Amino acid sequence: MQALPPLTPAQALFLDFDGTLAELAPRPDAVQVAPGLVATLAALHTRLGGALAMVTGRSEADIDHFLAPLRLALACEHGARYRHGLAQAARPAIALPDLAPVLHAAKALAAQHPELLLEHKSAGLALHYRQAPQLQSLCRDTLERAMQAIAGVELLQGKCVLEVKPRSVHKGRAIADFMAQPPFAGRTPVFAGDDATDEAGFAAAQALGGWGIKVGPGPSVAQHRCTTPAALRGWLSAADSTLEHGTVPGRA
Repeated sequence: MQALPPLTPAQALFLDFDGTLAELAPRPDAVQVAPGLVATLAALHTRLGGALAMVTGRSEADIDHFLAPLRLALACEHGARYRHGLAQAARPAIALPDLAPVLHAAKALAAQHPELLLEHKSAGLALHYRQAPQLQSLCRDTLERAMQAIAGVELLQGKCVLEVKPRSVHKGRAIADFMAQPPFAGRTPVFAGDDATDEAGFAAAQALGGWGIKVGPGPSVAQHRCTTPAALRGWLSAADSTLEHGTVPGRA
């Protein structure tokens, strides 16, 4: 597999979390953050003049928990909520739909099958079936029926998870929106992700003259690929070392 290109001071870095920076776990709350990752991200944030953002399906609270004490710019819940200023809380990127019918159906299904895990987010919900893959079709059918009562939502297939989210938000839109504002504006975007939910992000970064990094196997529009989250973390650590003696655009 060809080595990833070096990161330069003229780029903006966007990162997914699960399966990209951290290995997947049986439950979302069981994910482990590798030693040194937070320090590497903090250093890259400085070296890139603040042009580093998390773009993730996770909630704001989840990301801040895993990366504590570091706070980064953030597009969470697949881009339904943005945080630009690090002292601010994430705010809705669009008007959010009322998901009550879907939430009711998902809760009832999870009560019948305790091996399912339901995450209720501010802009959507995620139904995890990693502990019961044989329930995938039942989960999908249940959510799709309930979604018929709501306009403007879609079902997103991830790795052993089905997510209901607003149709008009996705990681590609989030990256494009961030690239229109400082400190990202005028840079070249780089986005790393691992799942089908990241494909819109790869496409957006590449449409803006940058590149995508697909972590792990599977078809992708991303121009570059690395094998595992550990390999990506190694690349980020090397990028920190390379940039240490570089000059961030706009700074002496």
